Amino acid sequence: MTLTVIYNASCPICAREVDGYRRYAEARALPLRFDDMGTADLAALGLTPEDAARRLHVVREGRLLAGVPAFVALWSEMPRFRWLARLVSFPLVRPVAEVVYERALAPLLYAMHRRRVARRAARA
Repeated sequence: MTLTVIYNASCPICAREVDGYRRYAEARALPLRFDDMGTADLAALGLTPEDAARRLHVVREGRLLAGVPAFVALWSEMPRFRWLARLVSFPLVRPVAEVVYERALAPLLYAMHRRRVARRAARA
């Protein structure tokens, strides 16, 4: 079964990270698909564009995962990153990873996204 990654390709940081995962997956013919939130059918997933821009999402076996669980699902599918999935899944590490991602990294990336969108709108 294919795991689908929904990500913000307009975010330079997100795009660079996901492009690395994509290259790795394609070189090994892994069953991973990477969809930019700008072209993905977000409504079918129950996501708004704002929801999709706030964090990484993964669809695994028909289930939508977001944030750290999405990263763990993605990393679990790639041999080079399985150690990271296992590490982040440890009971003492997982809550720390979730706090760092949900309270620092994801909000920072989302704020940067909103600024990019506002700049584009101002130029139009």
